[in-house]
Amino acid sequence: MCGWVARQRDHGGLTFVDLRDREGLVQLVFHPEEAPEAQRVAHELKTESVIRVAGEVRRRPEGTVNPGLPTGDVEVAVRAVEVLAVADTPPFPVEDRIEADELLRLTYRYLDLRRPEMTRVLQLRHAISRVIRDHMEGLAFVEVETPFLTRSTPEGARDFLVPARLWPGSFYALPQSPQQLKQLLMVAGQDRYYQIVRCLRDEAPRADRSFEFTQLDMEMSFVNEEDVIHVIEPLYARIVAHLKSVVVPVPFRRMTYAEMMARYGTDRPDLRYGMELVDLGEAFAGTGFRAFASVISDGGVVKGFAAPGGSQLSRRELDELVQLTRERGAAGLVWMVVEEEGGIRSPVEKHVTTEEARAAAGATGAGPGDLLLIVADRVNRANVALDGLRRRLAARLGLIPEGEWRFCWMIEPPLFEWSDDEGKWVSVHHPFTSPASDDLSPETATARAYDLVLNGFELGGGSIRIHDPEIQRRVFEILGLTPEETEEKFGHLLRAFRYGVPPHGGIAMGLDRLAMLMAGKETLRDVTAFPKAQSGADPLTGAPAPVPEEQLRELGITVIPPKRGKEKE
Repeated sequence: MCGWVARQRDHGGLTFVDLRDREGLVQLVFHPEEAPEAQRVAHELKTESVIRVAGEVRRRPEGTVNPGLPTGDVEVAVRAVEVLAVADTPPFPVEDRIEADELLRLTYRYLDLRRPEMTRVLQLRHAISRVIRDHMEGLAFVEVETPFLTRSTPEGARDFLVPARLWPGSFYALPQSPQQLKQLLMVAGQDRYYQIVRCLRDEAPRADRSFEFTQLDMEMSFVNEEDVIHVIEPLYARIVAHLKSVVVPVPFRRMTYAEMMARYGTDRPDLRYGMELVDLGEAFAGTGFRAFASVISDGGVVKGFAAPGGSQLSRRELDELVQLTRERGAAGLVWMVVEEEGGIRSPVEKHVTTEEARAAAGATGAGPGDLLLIVADRVNRANVALDGLRRRLAARLGLIPEGEWRFCWMIEPPLFEWSDDEGKWVSVHHPFTSPASDDLSPETATARAYDLVLNGFELGGGSIRIHDPEIQRRVFEILGLTPEETEEKFGHLLRAFRYGVPPHGGIAMGLDRLAMLMAGKETLRDVTAFPKAQSGADPLTGAPAPVPEEQLRELGITVIPPKRGKEKE
């Protein structure tokens, strides 16, 4: 057997070593009488050194069986040992119970990946990919690789650019997704395409988003929304059944974007618990409470929900909820505790009538011992704040059931949204998304698009694509593109469409978030082999890093140093 020394222990003349490899641990025992030379070497072994042993597999003596270990009823009596590599003392213990700082773990990621927990994560990702490939090939999909060096196109985030040495001043772009290429594969007659592909976006990293991510990319010809959904639903039910031994019923629930926003304040709701949002405008119609009345008169909303058992929260915790509401952009939060005798305790109890408070409690279903949370603001601000409050309270009050996998489709989202940064209408998904009807008004048009949500996380999304050149031209006009800009950015795609394009649609499903949920982790970094840190830097390799001046000259690039003082901004 070969592996790493996980632990070494000396007991009454015997030396025990836990040998670790990718499959787990096994106990080695060294007897000074049976193999004195091997025992002498074992006595000096350092943790994480690499060894090769030969010996006999035996049952452990009675009373020494370890039921918590898969190999706990056997041990290997070693007769010979060879030290293949001596290890320095590691900067942190290579074991699952670890308290090392994340930056230190990322710097020594190769040690972190030796931990059984991280090995299980890599095996989980492998299992997900294997199930996907089995499923897609069973449906006659063909796996096709698309290039990593392409051209910069608007996909919703910044591109990573790669200088082209043979064309000075020109750049490739790393793909945010294979969107246009998979549509071209449909033009090429490859009517069932899929790919497990790495994609890159230059956007701020966070717990559930990173520069690099992996997705299942899929496109089909001659399909509608139902055809795409009927491929994905049994696949994800199969993944959960394979990894978690849980049967997920299909079809999955569906809700329109408008319904999701009204009931949950987000287009990626967690459906494992209740606390649905309720419009309380009727309960406070004609109210004398100025904070509510002014919002209603200005066209805003008064919305809220009831948190069951929320009366147990301390005043400090309630103040933290008020702060969370403001951090998420709303003006403030009104809370009301429903007392056992039916009364209301609240900082605003002098400003609202008993009838108004009871009406609000009745509308939200709040009973004795519950906490009523109300936000009055513009619709989007109120939704964002209440979504955050709902998630926070579900965790705080223990309302999230373990082992539940609640999938839901979001359908009929807006086709366009207004961008304050760009000062124009932009595509919610991408400019090739087909409108749901003849309505192309930016304020009201909806899309033939769909997102799959699991336990409060968006796993991916897709759409039926535009294949009518006239509709595509009108969409580009709404997006503010001139004919010249359209030709420059999308001429290759539109030119291909002149040679016979079938109706087509597809979806892109993120595998990193799915792995994060399946593994019960908090961040994508916990389920990625070699992730970047939260800052976007790579502590392991030191990337990004400057390159030699001669390499820059060869590429025709001049680096302009930041102005003084800018380094800290």
